[in-house]
Amino acid sequence: MSRFPAGVPSAADLREAWRAASLANVWLRPGDWYHPAVDALAEAVEAGVEPFAAAQRLGAARGASGVGMGEALDDLLCLYRSLGRPADPGALRALAVGWAEGHESAPNHVAVRDPGTGLPTADYLGERLRETYGDALRAGTTAEETSCLVVLDVALDDLDAWRRMARAATVGRTLDQVFGDGHPMAVLTDGLYAVLCARTQGTPQLAQTLRRVVEKNAEILGLAGAMRRPTRVWIERLPATHADAVELLGQLGR
Repeated sequence: MSRFPAGVPSAADLREAWRAASLANVWLRPGDWYHPAVDALAEAVEAGVEPFAAAQRLGAARGASGVGMGEALDDLLCLYRSLGRPADPGALRALAVGWAEGHESAPNHVAVRDPGTGLPTADYLGERLRETYGDALRAGTTAEETSCLVVLDVALDDLDAWRRMARAATVGRTLDQVFGDGHPMAVLTDGLYAVLCARTQGTPQLAQTLRRVVEKNAEILGLAGAMRRPTRVWIERLPATHADAVELLGQLGR
């Protein structure tokens, strides 16, 4: 619902409502939210003109400053939610294109996390698996008995760059939404993800929940056509040794 019941807001009012919504719900560091492209985008949306150039400029600024793709897209969604409108798919696309340009121009990239999803890399998950095998050994059991991987495959060929990035950001947010803290997870390759879970009777139901939420979020954001349908989710048993588990991650990534 719009925050402006009295009518169409000014661009300045819209910017402040957008900022408040973003800081309250999605933005991680309040001090770096503002950029001049914010004003340009608020003015375009308020005036009812095409916002694509301003959205691409804002995306480039976000990517260059180290803001993740998911955070940047969620921020843009807050703008449209402030008006009580569905997000403009063209604006989302322009933001994603700009983000890619800005990210590529940044001098340093953090290797521990994948920039598109915000998720850790396979190397990180490999180290967490090392801890899992060690914990199981000390407890007098095996990692095969205590843990497993939930694997998600949404990969499709022949997607353009912005749709791949938008899909990656959506899946990254969904994995956080379904699993939350305490579940090591990683992007293995474009469209393929793995989550380290305790091996319990509830894990298959959790995997099915993941499939439903991924597909629902894709529909909401207009990205259903960018994901494999039906979405593939399965439980992968861990092998006997940590070295074999690391090899398994590599095999899944191919």
